[in-house]
Amino acid sequence: MNKALMKGNEALALAAIHAGCKFYAGYPITPQNEIPEYMSRTLPAWGGAFVQAESEIAAINMVFGASACGARAMTSSSSPGISLKQEGISFLAGAELPAVIVNMQRGGPGLGNISASQADYFQAVKGGGHGDYRLLVLAPFTVQEIWDLTMLAFDKADEYRNPVMILGDSILGQMMEPFIPTPYMKPALPEKTWALNGCAGRQPNVVKSLFVGEGELEEKNYVLQDKYRRMKAKDVRFQTQDIEDAELIVVSFGIAARISTEAVSMLRKTGKRVGHFRPITLFPFPEKQIHDLARRGAKFIAVELNAGQMVEDVRLAVNGKSEVLFYGRPGGGVITPEELYDRLKDEC
Repeated sequence: MNKALMKGNEALALAAIHAGCKFYAGYPITPQNEIPEYMSRTLPAWGGAFVQAESEIAAINMVFGASACGARAMTSSSSPGISLKQEGISFLAGAELPAVIVNMQRGGPGLGNISASQADYFQAVKGGGHGDYRLLVLAPFTVQEIWDLTMLAFDKADEYRNPVMILGDSILGQMMEPFIPTPYMKPALPEKTWALNGCAGRQPNVVKSLFVGEGELEEKNYVLQDKYRRMKAKDVRFQTQDIEDAELIVVSFGIAARISTEAVSMLRKTGKRVGHFRPITLFPFPEKQIHDLARRGAKFIAVELNAGQMVEDVRLAVNGKSEVLFYGRPGGGVITPEELYDRLKDEC
């Protein structure tokens, strides 16, 4: 199959269309604007509907409506815009509706800037809105993974009847690199018998997140928590580099993982016993795999483009079995491989 050369944002939009996305609603914000731009000119030709909503809040609620009717639906934004969508994301999770939500992160807090950041990790993996809910969160680090994980996101959203977030950043969204646009292969998924698509010949369906009967909401929460446990049992994804003999293991995701991969390769050439562990799913987090490495005696350092967020999950996974360090730059500061090399060389 021939390779293609596209921006990450455009590859994501095209992958969504190939995966059967039939509804997109969004609102412009840098650095993800190529996604709605691409969708606006391409999705209608594939039989889908594009809406530029009047706000991020309107967009997420339009996605709620389209998903409730059984359509594969997606929205995208960047950090402040995702914050505005949080109530709707909680409503989607509470109503058990599938949707794909893309966050190409920018620096914060507040309006911040448009540089690459990973400061939305807490918001993504801990549930940024109200209530005990979780998103399945996928963190690509190449344009190829953007393509592949976007298709996976739609499948997992339907499988679990749950929102799935693709957590990128401005570098991943804006950079161009070659990738192979592999064909979409739809897995066997349960029919959407719950969808609001007309009730001729059946009882009406009800889609809601309001449960006011005695004990009703508690029982609903137990159902949701069981779903998240199934995600943890089945859908942990990660990649490793040179961890077999590593005394120091770098843990990083997304664009920070590309930086870490290069720094680790540089260190290995000097004889340093350093490795790299890359979570691909941020929820479910690969806690068991990291814990097993900690029991072996390896030391860890979390490398992130923020002030220290994923490092907390690394520490929880290690559970006191080993030392966990942190190195990062917040507010849109980007670490270079050389800078990380200098930071790591004395820790090995």
